[in-house]
Amino acid sequence: MGLLGAAVVGGAIGRRSARRQMEGMQAAQAQQQAAQAQAAQAQAQAPIQGKKDPYQELEKLGNLKKQGLLSEEEFQKMKTQIISGM
Repeated sequence: MGLLGAAVVGGAIGRRSARRQMEGMQAAQAQQQAAQAQAAQAQAQAPIQGKKDPYQELEKLGNLKKQGLLSEEEFQKMKTQIISGM
């Protein structure tokens, strides 16, 4: 396989890799948007329901961290706020 053939194969592999990376980024973005919508819905319902259940709040917080939407620092800060309000 000459230099030209290697360049063609390398270009095809690079495009395939870039496409996979883009698909992964799009999936992550969709997941983040869904989590944000879920959080917004929970906030909208909060005034209606009155006092929030701290156990449910901690569970939601854990899910957001697991999805990578919260850093460890943000998670710890919010967890402390929830626990202090119990």
